[in-house]
Amino acid sequence: MTTPTWVQLVYLACAVCFILALKGLSGPRTARGGNLIGAAAAVVGCAVVFFYLDLDHVGWILGAIAVGTAIGFVGAQRVQMTQMPQMVALFNGVGGGAASLVALLELEHMTGREAGWFELAATAFTIVVGAISFSGSVITFLKLQELMTSRPVVFPGLPVLFAAGLLGAVVLAVLTVADPSTATGVVLGLLGLLVGVLLVLPVGGADVPIVISLLNAFTGLTVAAGGYVLGNTLLLVAGTLVGASGSFLTKLMAAAMGRSVVNILFGALKGGSTLGAGEASDRPVRSASAEDVAILLGYASKVIVVPGYGLAVAQAQHTLRELVDVLGERGTTVDYAIHPVAGRMPGHMNVLLAEAQVPYEQLKEMDDINGEFRQTDVVLVVGANDVVNPAAKTSPGAPIYGMPILNADEAKQIVFLKRSMRPGFAGIENELLFDPKTTLLFGDAKDTLGKLLSAVKSL
Repeated sequence: MTTPTWVQLVYLACAVCFILALKGLSGPRTARGGNLIGAAAAVVGCAVVFFYLDLDHVGWILGAIAVGTAIGFVGAQRVQMTQMPQMVALFNGVGGGAASLVALLELEHMTGREAGWFELAATAFTIVVGAISFSGSVITFLKLQELMTSRPVVFPGLPVLFAAGLLGAVVLAVLTVADPSTATGVVLGLLGLLVGVLLVLPVGGADVPIVISLLNAFTGLTVAAGGYVLGNTLLLVAGTLVGASGSFLTKLMAAAMGRSVVNILFGALKGGSTLGAGEASDRPVRSASAEDVAILLGYASKVIVVPGYGLAVAQAQHTLRELVDVLGERGTTVDYAIHPVAGRMPGHMNVLLAEAQVPYEQLKEMDDINGEFRQTDVVLVVGANDVVNPAAKTSPGAPIYGMPILNADEAKQIVFLKRSMRPGFAGIENELLFDPKTTLLFGDAKDTLGKLLSAVKSL
């Protein structure tokens, strides 16, 4: 069936809106508007189908949309800021799984008519890669939600089993093109599910969010291929945009960790994961009270705050902003140093601080602020660890070696706000904690920041 001209024009407008949405999402000031434009275009793109196609089972379709909308709305309302990566993983997995099922249904229709080899190849690709994205995303969700170990899971024979699964998927995809059948497609989908699980199991620690981004790119590519199979231009364009943006994000995140995507996926097989032992150290450190740290901060000329995942977990961003405001009133220059993977995903920390009305001008990216640490009186590290660990520069054997970090060790004084001496997400000890310039203030970030705020006010 030929798509009417008016529908093609609507699709073109929606595609332009998607591009504008991506542009808007690139900056904190325009992100909300970009999100609304993209959502509106997606709604219009879905709604227009009901007006030009003679659909069967409209009631079931509307019912499924209503159920999905309700689940998504309630989920988005209830999800905590610290659980955003998990939500992204689930939504991403559902997209890949849906694309795989649609392609499987289309394959059944193709067995009754003559289909071109490229169309069959796109269908096989959508089935297997969509299944990989679905099962892989489920495993990443379980790891981040700590419903299973977040450490790499490696067992004897895993590389062989993974290679065999991948080779089997390629063979079945070729068979699907040569002699399409629903049975072959189902087995291909099941094999894709297995490959997705085996792909993500060896990934752990700080690498998991990067794999979520990679699987997001996979989902985008499957949606694009699905758009070709269905003859839907908008799906083709939207999937290509998601696939391209996901690929770029994956590359940027891997670069921020100083490692290749291949090393992130398969590093654990040779002991190269970023996840270490995770044991607390009993080496002596210098700790102090909130009043002592308040004196350091209150009489400093320049302070840099390094926020991390612990800040997000404690929901202490509002108290931190109050503390920074009070220091600013005393004449102290305060900036926030944002590592590219601060929190658990790029932009995670920016959103968290924006929620507390922190001015964007105070947020500085790693490359912009790293040269300022030498002139800084005090660095206040709140709930972060790996992004300031000098082992990334000095210890070739460390799992995070090569990862670009914030140069907190160059400041005149370093203050860590930590719950305990347990290592960070990468699970390795931070020598900066034992530096003579370093002072530790133990406790929950929200409580200790509250005490610091009171102490600074009383100076």
